[in-house]
Amino acid sequence: MTMERDFIIVSGLSGSGKSTVLQALEDQGYYCADNLPATLLLAFGAQLAHREGHALLAAVSIDVRNRDFFAALPQALKDLRDAYGLHPRILFLEASESTLLQRYSETRRRHPLTDDSAATPGESLLKALQRERELVQPLADMADKRLDTSQINTHQLRLRVQAWSLASRHYGELVLLLQSFAFKRGLPLDSDFVFDLRALPNPHYEPELRVLTGRDPAVQAFLASRPELQGAMGSLKEFLRIWLPPFAREHRNYVTVSLGCTGGQHRSVYMVEVLARELLGKGQRVLIQHRELNITETLT
Repeated sequence: MTMERDFIIVSGLSGSGKSTVLQALEDQGYYCADNLPATLLLAFGAQLAHREGHALLAAVSIDVRNRDFFAALPQALKDLRDAYGLHPRILFLEASESTLLQRYSETRRRHPLTDDSAATPGESLLKALQRERELVQPLADMADKRLDTSQINTHQLRLRVQAWSLASRHYGELVLLLQSFAFKRGLPLDSDFVFDLRALPNPHYEPELRVLTGRDPAVQAFLASRPELQGAMGSLKEFLRIWLPPFAREHRNYVTVSLGCTGGQHRSVYMVEVLARELLGKGQRVLIQHRELNITETLT
Protein backbone atom coordinates (compact mmCIF):
# COMPACT_ATOMS: atom_id res chain seq x y z
CA MET A 1 0.00 0.00 0.00
CA THR A 2 1.41 3.40 -0.98
CA MET A 3 2.00 5.73 1.93
CA GLU A 4 0.10 9.01 1.71
CA ARG A 5 2.40 11.97 1.14
CA ASP A 6 1.46 15.64 1.10
CA PHE A 7 3.40 18.62 2.38
CA ILE A 8 1.72 22.03 2.16
CA ILE A 9 3.16 25.49 2.83
CA VAL A 10 0.34 27.88 3.74
CA SER A 11 1.00 31.57 3.35
CA GLY A 12 -0.73 34.78 2.40
CA LEU A 13 -1.90 38.10 3.72
CA SER A 14 -2.48 38.63 7.42
CA GLY A 15 -6.19 38.19 8.15
CA SER A 16 -6.87 36.11 5.03
CA GLY A 17 -7.59 32.87 6.93
CA LYS A 18 -4.34 30.97 7.47
CA SER A 19 -5.36 29.78 10.94
CA THR A 20 -8.63 28.42 9.56
CA VAL A 21 -6.75 26.58 6.82
CA LEU A 22 -4.38 24.95 9.31
CA GLN A 23 -7.33 23.82 11.43
CA ALA A 24 -9.04 22.35 8.35
CA LEU A 25 -5.89 20.43 7.41
CA GLU A 26 -5.38 19.29 11.00
CA ASP A 27 -8.89 17.80 10.91
CA GLN A 28 -7.77 15.74 7.91
CA GLY A 29 -4.82 14.28 9.79
CA TYR A 30 -2.07 16.73 8.84
CA TYR A 31 0.63 17.61 11.34
CA CYS A 32 0.58 21.41 11.36
CA ALA A 33 3.11 24.00 12.50
CA ASP A 34 2.27 27.70 12.66
CA ASN A 35 4.84 30.26 11.49
CA LEU A 36 7.78 27.86 11.31
CA PRO A 37 11.14 29.72 11.21
CA ALA A 38 12.95 29.43 7.89
CA THR A 39 16.00 27.92 9.57
CA LEU A 40 13.90 24.98 10.79
CA LEU A 41 12.19 24.06 7.51
CA LEU A 42 14.88 21.64 6.37
CA ALA A 43 15.05 20.00 9.80
CA PHE A 44 11.25 19.73 9.78
CA GLY A 45 11.43 18.06 6.36
CA ALA A 46 14.02 15.59 7.65
CA GLN A 47 11.74 14.55 10.49
CA LEU A 48 8.86 14.02 8.06
CA ALA A 49 10.95 12.00 5.61
CA HIS A 50 12.13 9.63 8.35
CA ARG A 51 8.68 8.78 9.68
CA GLU A 52 8.88 5.11 8.73
CA GLY A 53 5.54 3.40 8.40
CA HIS A 54 3.58 6.62 8.87
CA ALA A 55 1.69 8.79 6.43
CA LEU A 56 3.50 11.98 5.52
CA LEU A 57 0.82 14.64 5.86
CA ALA A 58 2.15 17.99 7.04
CA ALA A 59 1.47 21.68 6.68
CA VAL A 60 3.39 24.74 7.83
CA SER A 61 2.25 28.33 7.75
CA ILE A 62 4.49 31.31 7.15
CA ASP A 63 3.63 34.97 7.05
CA VAL A 64 5.18 38.39 6.94
CA ARG A 65 6.45 38.05 10.52
CA ASN A 66 8.97 35.55 9.11
CA ARG A 67 10.57 37.93 6.61
CA ASP A 68 13.76 35.90 6.14
CA PHE A 69 11.72 32.94 4.93
CA PHE A 70 10.78 34.59 1.65
CA ALA A 71 14.39 35.08 0.60
CA ALA A 72 15.40 31.61 1.76
CA LEU A 73 12.40 29.70 0.36
CA PRO A 74 13.65 28.89 -3.19
CA GLN A 75 16.82 27.29 -1.81
CA ALA A 76 14.89 25.57 0.98
CA LEU A 77 12.49 24.00 -1.53
CA LYS A 78 15.44 22.78 -3.61
CA ASP A 79 17.11 21.28 -0.53
CA LEU A 80 13.91 19.52 0.50
CA ARG A 81 13.55 18.06 -2.97
CA ASP A 82 17.20 17.00 -3.36
CA ALA A 83 17.79 15.68 0.15
CA TYR A 84 14.45 14.09 1.02
CA GLY A 85 12.38 13.86 -2.17
CA LEU A 86 9.79 16.24 -0.72
CA HIS A 87 7.83 18.52 -3.03
CA PRO A 88 5.83 20.98 -0.90
CA ARG A 89 2.81 22.63 -2.48
CA ILE A 90 2.24 26.31 -1.75
CA LEU A 91 -1.27 27.53 -0.90
CA PHE A 92 -1.47 31.32 -0.90
CA LEU A 93 -4.46 33.12 0.67
CA GLU A 94 -5.45 36.64 -0.25
CA ALA A 95 -8.34 39.04 0.23
CA SER A 96 -9.32 42.54 -0.81
CA GLU A 97 -8.11 45.49 1.23
CA SER A 98 -11.67 46.42 2.20
CA THR A 99 -12.28 42.89 3.50
CA LEU A 100 -9.06 42.85 5.51
CA LEU A 101 -9.78 46.28 6.96
CA GLN A 102 -13.21 45.09 8.08
CA ARG A 103 -11.79 41.90 9.63
CA TYR A 104 -9.17 43.82 11.58
CA SER A 105 -11.83 46.28 12.72
CA GLU A 106 -14.10 43.47 13.94
CA THR A 107 -11.39 41.52 15.77
CA ARG A 108 -9.39 44.56 16.98
CA ARG A 109 -6.18 42.68 16.23
CA ARG A 110 -2.98 44.54 15.40
CA HIS A 111 -1.43 43.98 12.00
CA PRO A 112 2.10 42.52 12.42
CA LEU A 113 3.69 45.26 10.34
CA THR A 114 2.37 48.03 12.59
CA ASP A 115 4.90 46.83 15.17
CA ASP A 116 7.65 46.34 12.59
CA SER A 117 10.91 48.27 12.89
CA ALA A 118 10.52 49.40 9.29
CA ALA A 119 7.11 50.92 9.95
CA THR A 120 6.84 54.67 9.82
CA PRO A 121 5.55 56.35 12.99
CA GLY A 122 1.77 56.26 13.01
CA GLU A 123 1.61 54.06 9.93
CA SER A 124 -2.02 53.31 9.12
CA LEU A 125 -3.47 49.83 8.84
CA LEU A 126 -4.14 50.42 5.13
CA LYS A 127 -0.49 51.31 4.53
CA ALA A 128 0.61 48.22 6.46
CA LEU A 129 -1.66 46.02 4.32
CA GLN A 130 -0.32 47.55 1.12
CA ARG A 131 3.28 47.09 2.26
CA GLU A 132 2.61 43.48 3.23
CA ARG A 133 1.10 42.74 -0.20
CA GLU A 134 4.30 43.94 -1.84
CA LEU A 135 6.50 41.89 0.51
CA VAL A 136 4.67 38.59 -0.05
CA GLN A 137 4.11 38.97 -3.80
CA PRO A 138 7.11 36.77 -4.75
CA LEU A 139 5.61 33.90 -2.76
CA ALA A 140 2.19 34.49 -4.35
CA ASP A 141 3.84 34.16 -7.77
CA MET A 142 5.29 30.77 -6.75
CA ALA A 143 2.02 29.39 -5.37
CA ASP A 144 0.44 26.18 -6.63
CA LYS A 145 -2.96 27.49 -5.57
CA ARG A 146 -4.12 31.05 -4.85
CA LEU A 147 -7.39 31.40 -2.99
CA ASP A 148 -9.27 34.67 -2.50
CA THR A 149 -11.19 34.56 0.79
CA SER A 150 -12.88 37.97 0.45
CA GLN A 151 -16.40 36.65 -0.06
CA ILE A 152 -16.36 33.21 1.53
CA ASN A 153 -16.97 32.43 5.18
CA THR A 154 -14.96 30.20 7.50
CA HIS A 155 -17.06 27.10 6.79
CA GLN A 156 -16.73 27.56 3.03
CA LEU A 157 -12.98 28.11 3.31
CA ARG A 158 -12.57 24.89 5.26
CA LEU A 159 -14.49 22.91 2.64
CA ARG A 160 -12.55 24.47 -0.23
CA VAL A 161 -9.19 23.67 1.34
CA GLN A 162 -10.16 20.14 2.30
CA ALA A 163 -11.41 19.43 -1.24
CA TRP A 164 -8.18 20.82 -2.69
CA SER A 165 -5.99 18.70 -0.42
CA LEU A 166 -8.02 15.54 -1.03
CA ALA A 167 -7.92 16.06 -4.79
CA SER A 168 -4.15 15.71 -4.78
CA ARG A 169 -4.00 12.74 -2.44
CA HIS A 170 -6.82 10.46 -3.55
CA TYR A 171 -8.42 11.35 -6.86
CA GLY A 172 -7.07 10.18 -10.17
CA GLU A 173 -9.11 12.82 -11.94
CA LEU A 174 -9.51 16.48 -11.12
CA VAL A 175 -12.08 17.95 -8.75
CA LEU A 176 -14.29 20.59 -10.35
CA LEU A 177 -15.62 23.49 -8.29
CA LEU A 178 -18.70 25.04 -9.88
CA GLN A 179 -19.72 28.28 -8.22
CA SER A 180 -22.48 30.80 -8.77
CA PHE A 181 -21.98 34.48 -7.99
CA ALA A 182 -23.40 37.97 -8.47
CA PHE A 183 -21.52 40.32 -10.77
CA LYS A 184 -22.72 43.24 -8.66
CA ARG A 185 -20.65 41.84 -5.75
CA GLY A 186 -17.50 41.32 -7.77
CA LEU A 187 -15.73 38.49 -9.57
CA PRO A 188 -14.44 35.45 -7.62
CA LEU A 189 -10.73 36.07 -8.09
CA ASP A 190 -9.69 32.43 -7.73
CA SER A 191 -11.64 31.40 -10.86
CA ASP A 192 -10.01 29.47 -13.70
CA PHE A 193 -12.98 30.22 -16.00
CA VAL A 194 -15.76 32.81 -15.68
CA PHE A 195 -19.03 32.79 -17.65
CA ASP A 196 -21.51 35.68 -17.84
CA LEU A 197 -25.19 34.62 -17.83
CA ARG A 198 -26.72 38.08 -17.57
CA ALA A 199 -28.07 38.00 -21.14
CA LEU A 200 -30.35 35.05 -20.32
CA PRO A 201 -34.03 35.39 -19.25
CA ASN A 202 -34.23 36.55 -15.64
CA PRO A 203 -36.80 35.06 -13.21
CA HIS A 204 -36.36 38.16 -11.05
CA TYR A 205 -38.92 39.91 -13.25
CA GLU A 206 -41.56 37.26 -12.51
CA PRO A 207 -43.19 38.41 -9.22
CA GLU A 208 -43.92 34.89 -8.00
CA LEU A 209 -40.32 33.80 -8.62
CA ARG A 210 -38.47 36.85 -7.33
CA VAL A 211 -37.93 35.63 -3.76
CA LEU A 212 -37.04 32.08 -4.83
CA THR A 213 -33.68 30.73 -6.01
CA GLY A 214 -32.39 28.50 -8.77
CA ARG A 215 -32.66 25.55 -6.38
CA ASP A 216 -36.46 25.89 -6.20
CA PRO A 217 -38.59 23.76 -8.59
CA ALA A 218 -40.65 26.72 -9.84
CA VAL A 219 -37.56 28.63 -10.94
CA GLN A 220 -36.04 25.49 -12.44
CA ALA A 221 -39.20 24.83 -14.46
CA PHE A 222 -39.26 28.43 -15.71
CA LEU A 223 -35.63 28.34 -16.84
CA ALA A 224 -35.77 24.80 -18.25
CA SER A 225 -38.59 25.92 -20.57
CA ARG A 226 -36.54 28.72 -22.13
CA PRO A 227 -34.60 27.80 -25.28
CA GLU A 228 -31.93 30.42 -24.48
CA LEU A 229 -31.06 28.53 -21.30
CA GLN A 230 -30.84 25.24 -23.10
CA GLY A 231 -28.55 26.74 -25.73
CA ALA A 232 -26.28 28.20 -23.08
CA MET A 233 -26.25 24.92 -21.19
CA GLY A 234 -25.22 23.05 -24.31
CA SER A 235 -22.38 25.50 -24.96
CA LEU A 236 -21.09 25.20 -21.39
CA LYS A 237 -21.16 21.40 -21.49
CA GLU A 238 -19.23 21.39 -24.74
CA PHE A 239 -16.69 23.85 -23.37
CA LEU A 240 -16.06 21.72 -20.28
CA ARG A 241 -15.90 18.55 -22.38
CA ILE A 242 -13.10 20.07 -24.46
CA TRP A 243 -11.14 21.97 -21.80
CA LEU A 244 -11.21 19.84 -18.65
CA PRO A 245 -9.19 16.91 -20.07
CA PRO A 246 -6.11 19.09 -20.84
CA PHE A 247 -6.12 20.30 -17.23
CA ALA A 248 -6.14 16.69 -16.02
CA ARG A 249 -3.30 15.79 -18.39
CA GLU A 250 -1.23 18.64 -16.95
CA HIS A 251 -1.77 17.16 -13.47
CA ARG A 252 -4.06 19.96 -12.37
CA ASN A 253 -6.30 18.38 -9.76
CA TYR A 254 -8.58 21.32 -8.91
CA VAL A 255 -10.34 23.61 -11.39
CA THR A 256 -12.75 26.43 -10.54
CA VAL A 257 -15.52 27.41 -12.98
CA SER A 258 -17.61 30.43 -11.99
CA LEU A 259 -21.04 31.25 -13.44
CA GLY A 260 -22.33 34.75 -12.78
CA CYS A 261 -25.62 36.60 -13.17
CA THR A 262 -26.85 39.93 -11.82
CA GLY A 263 -27.90 38.84 -8.33
CA GLY A 264 -26.37 35.36 -8.05
CA GLN A 265 -29.76 33.96 -7.08
CA HIS A 266 -31.57 32.47 -10.06
CA ARG A 267 -29.81 31.83 -13.40
CA SER A 268 -26.30 31.12 -12.15
CA VAL A 269 -27.58 28.93 -9.30
CA TYR A 270 -29.77 26.93 -11.69
CA MET A 271 -26.96 26.40 -14.19
CA VAL A 272 -24.53 25.26 -11.48
CA GLU A 273 -27.07 22.78 -10.09
CA VAL A 274 -27.87 21.25 -13.48
CA LEU A 275 -24.26 21.10 -14.67
CA ALA A 276 -23.04 19.65 -11.39
CA ARG A 277 -25.51 16.77 -11.32
CA GLU A 278 -24.97 15.90 -14.97
CA LEU A 279 -21.19 15.88 -14.60
CA LEU A 280 -21.47 13.88 -11.38
CA GLY A 281 -23.47 11.28 -13.29
CA LYS A 282 -20.54 10.96 -15.71
CA GLY A 283 -18.07 10.29 -12.92
CA GLN A 284 -16.71 13.80 -12.41
CA ARG A 285 -16.01 14.76 -8.80
CA VAL A 286 -17.83 18.03 -8.15
CA LEU A 287 -17.90 20.66 -5.42
CA ILE A 288 -20.55 23.37 -5.70
CA GLN A 289 -20.67 26.79 -4.09
CA HIS A 290 -23.45 29.36 -4.30
CA ARG A 291 -21.59 32.39 -3.05
CA GLU A 292 -24.53 34.70 -2.53
CA LEU A 293 -26.67 31.97 -0.93
CA ASN A 294 -23.89 30.98 1.47
CA ILE A 295 -24.07 27.33 0.38
CA THR A 296 -21.14 24.97 -0.23
CA GLU A 297 -21.62 21.24 -0.88
CA THR A 298 -19.48 18.31 -1.99
CA LEU A 299 -21.46 16.05 -4.32
CA THR A 300 -20.92 12.30 -4.14
